[in-house]
Amino acid sequence: MDIRPILSTLGRHKFTAFLLVMEIALTCAIICNAVFLIGQRLERMHADSGVAEHELVFVQMAYIGEHPDNAARSAADIAALQSIAGVTSVTLANQFPFSGSSSNMGVRTDLAQQHDLINVSQYFGEDLTRTLGVKLVSGRNLRPEEYVDVSRVYAALRTGDLSGIPRALLITRAVAARLWPGQDPLGKQLYVGKHISLTVVGVIAQLLRPSPGKGADFSAIMPIRTPMTQGTAFLLRCAPQDRDRVLRAALAKLNTLDPNRIVLGKGTFDQRRHDFFQDDRAMTGILVGVCLALLIVTALGIVGLASFWVAQRNRSIGVRRALGATRSSILRYFQTENFLLTSMGIVFGMVLAYGINLFLIVHYELPRLPAIYFPVGAMLLWTIGQLAVLGPALRAAAVPPVVATRSV
Repeated sequence: MDIRPILSTLGRHKFTAFLLVMEIALTCAIICNAVFLIGQRLERMHADSGVAEHELVFVQMAYIGEHPDNAARSAADIAALQSIAGVTSVTLANQFPFSGSSSNMGVRTDLAQQHDLINVSQYFGEDLTRTLGVKLVSGRNLRPEEYVDVSRVYAALRTGDLSGIPRALLITRAVAARLWPGQDPLGKQLYVGKHISLTVVGVIAQLLRPSPGKGADFSAIMPIRTPMTQGTAFLLRCAPQDRDRVLRAALAKLNTLDPNRIVLGKGTFDQRRHDFFQDDRAMTGILVGVCLALLIVTALGIVGLASFWVAQRNRSIGVRRALGATRSSILRYFQTENFLLTSMGIVFGMVLAYGINLFLIVHYELPRLPAIYFPVGAMLLWTIGQLAVLGPALRAAAVPPVVATRSV
């Protein structure tokens, strides 16, 4: 179809066409970035934690007052929890996936490096790997004789006598790939600060940080025992069908051993994951609502403008019909006109979408918008545009030639 008559008509309605193009451009820009953000949220919510979530329960408690015998009390608590029927493993951990707060350390692969290469979340807890159910993909597990009490570690850091620092650690596959791409990480050295060196003895498949975000799978397990303090948690592994019973029994056992402490948190890992991502689900719902609202408003704008133009051009459409134009050619005319307007809006919208994404990268550390979102967004808007204009275009095609003979 010759588009020169269409461009000529649009030239006589510059302002109206400009408003529709800008509406489409704004919709395109927001939709591309909103869908990208929705994808990021969904990816975060469905991230593999690397642990046996369906087999785990947790209990977080805190003492009332000071207790210098924390280590002995914690050992008694663990022994009592292990005696519960159905419990296969127990540990007292400093943190766990979806617990929120995180203990981290910056690491280097060479003491000559001026800055840390990555930030790694550090997990403590005896027998933590078996309790969490993390998968060892290479190397060995931590040995019982390698574990030290966290108090000894703190003392070593205060005095500078680093003999109390454990030397072995497990790292996730993501950490190994980031620090030594294409190399075997076993036996490699990691450096924390200027003096502490740690040896990689094993690699685990996956272990999420307590609060997934940038570098969500950059984690390490160190052979450190931690007593019960505010923030630590008892983790119990059992069969999925036993979790509720085990949780009730664990709370009863701990209360019997020492009723003078409070429960800070308790539940299954499934429930913890659900609660942790509550805000993400709400944000996803809001973004989906915004996208739908924008698409509906844009579609209504196209329908309204097309209907207005059809009403204005009734006589000229009748003239064209009288001169031999078919209904299908009238239909194609309005669809082509809409396609041109939508295409111009998409071009401006993609430029705006890129600018918005750069702003989000600089201020919120979001990743770059993948190029695939641009053609997908264009196809969506082209489809909506064609569907929206179809009704008015069909009405235009139905204008009879006799309209051309009517007086103005």
